[in-house]
Amino acid sequence: MFNKKFLKQAVNLGICSSALLMLSAGSVSAGDNEVKFELTDNPGRWFDTGTPVAGNRSIAIASPGVRVKFSGNSNTVHTRTSLIYPTGAANMPFNTEPRKGGDDVTLTTPGLYVFTCSVHPYMFGAVIVDDPKTTGLDLGSSISLINGITVPTSSDLATRLLRTFFIATNPANWQDYASNKPWHITYPDVDVNIDIGVVNLPAVLNARYGNDISLNALENPKTPAVGEIWVATQFENTQGKEKPGTISAIDGSSWQVTRKVALPSIEMNNPHNMWTDKDQTVIYATQWFDSKLAVFDRQTGALIRNVSVGESPAHVMTLTDSDRLHVTNNGDTRTDSVMELTPLATNVLRRVDIGRGNPHAHWMSHDGKIMVTPNVFSGDSTQYNFHTDTIEAILPVGSPFGHPIATGMMPDASKYYAANLLDSTIAVVNMDTHKVIKHINLIQNYDPVAGTITGPIGALPIQTPVSPDGKNMVTANTLSGTITIVNTNTDELVAMLPCDPGCHGVQYGAKQGGGYYAYVSSKFSNRMLIVDPDPNNDGDPSDAKIVGAVGLFAAGTTQKDDAIKGNPGMGGQGILPIPVVYNGWVQNLPASWSSQLTPAQRNPIE
Repeated sequence: MFNKKFLKQAVNLGICSSALLMLSAGSVSAGDNEVKFELTDNPGRWFDTGTPVAGNRSIAIASPGVRVKFSGNSNTVHTRTSLIYPTGAANMPFNTEPRKGGDDVTLTTPGLYVFTCSVHPYMFGAVIVDDPKTTGLDLGSSISLINGITVPTSSDLATRLLRTFFIATNPANWQDYASNKPWHITYPDVDVNIDIGVVNLPAVLNARYGNDISLNALENPKTPAVGEIWVATQFENTQGKEKPGTISAIDGSSWQVTRKVALPSIEMNNPHNMWTDKDQTVIYATQWFDSKLAVFDRQTGALIRNVSVGESPAHVMTLTDSDRLHVTNNGDTRTDSVMELTPLATNVLRRVDIGRGNPHAHWMSHDGKIMVTPNVFSGDSTQYNFHTDTIEAILPVGSPFGHPIATGMMPDASKYYAANLLDSTIAVVNMDTHKVIKHINLIQNYDPVAGTITGPIGALPIQTPVSPDGKNMVTANTLSGTITIVNTNTDELVAMLPCDPGCHGVQYGAKQGGGYYAYVSSKFSNRMLIVDPDPNNDGDPSDAKIVGAVGLFAAGTTQKDDAIKGNPGMGGQGILPIPVVYNGWVQNLPASWSSQLTPAQRNPIE
């Protein structure tokens, strides 16, 4: 434990050596009791103090009355949102509209404050407001989340969130499957003052979750896939550009990374999610920390065009009947925040009014008629009819701060699902009656205080597509690091599989000889998991299992348009299997692709 009086005197004297910074375990010198965060596009350093401490530039320690100032150095807009704060703290919760400018807030109550961006909810910056008269750094007796959850600081949920912060904000703490080294997480070696007294932070986190963990060897699935799998390796850095992000192609037969597309000529910035045209010839990629949609040739990786669409474009999908594409502008507060473009994105046609702003991962129906959007800031979801150009319904699907972030739809458009990130629930919506018929509670088997787990759990769910045949739904859960499987016949949670930290992206692709794989990527890891959701093809997904794991980092034979310089294969988020085999799209495939599928895969719900 360091001497607080010495630290305070040293800061006042202007002493700022690396030894002192390590001793203070993250205390950023706050002249006149002020902390400055610069919001950036840089992986891990999204809230950047500019001062590295044990590899972390996103944490500061200050005394009560500190003024926290946020400035912007990003290509897109961000909110400044108090995700976690001491229960009952003054000026909390704090939340701004998405913008590029500056904001500030004064923190007077001792305890732990974690700020995020509601548009990009893995951006984190933390301030520990510490009473110099107490022993240990003050984390408070309890913390509250912006959606109303309150737990003691000694609880499993509190320490799990703290562990996630240290993983997310330090790239050296990410799981690296290109290395043979065990996975080590570096925590500041400090004592903290929580509800049960003063404890050593690394000792608690290591005792609960382990450290220096041996990583499982990569292993190819025994049965090949049809086609290829494209993954947005969003945090990978290359030499020819300042902004991060590549898109990686994996051959479904060899399971090798065959291509890395960085597009340095346009400074492709944080590619997040992808889709393709009906012929599977181009790839559309949203640049989530920018305002552009990149279009490139699938076979060569050559840029075709870079189209302005709006702030923080998140997801892109096509309509099955027209091949027009639609992009959700996640950072746009306007109600007309879905952009419609012509096939191949040659022109922007219009802005589609969905009655709400800030949509994220939308989904389209098999007949090109219906679009559903999760509206992040308003806790609801829109069902939009393209055939009548009308909003059919706007339904509450979670709590006001539940953060609905992704949707998945049954192949017959009978119902859809909306994943509520902060609520850890999935709303089930009947598309005919426009009613929420159920909430699947992904943490019903989890005790957030004791940490006991009595069945499948999924905390902080993100992407959650339904299988092309409509029999199961696979969800990536970022906090728990788990993959959950729902039986869509009963809408019950039936299985859980292990995932990597920051578990994020899911999509289904065709397995050779019949059936489907679900591909899962994680932000803070450089491997992709391959899940067989129904290994014995009996329609019951309770026996789902992981059948393979492949690296997302380049091999010697990988074709690249720019040299990799950092975070190899990291940041896995959006996934696009080629060919697209969801109902409605699969029937439009060229013969060269369709011929590789079984009759059941060509018509998945007949």
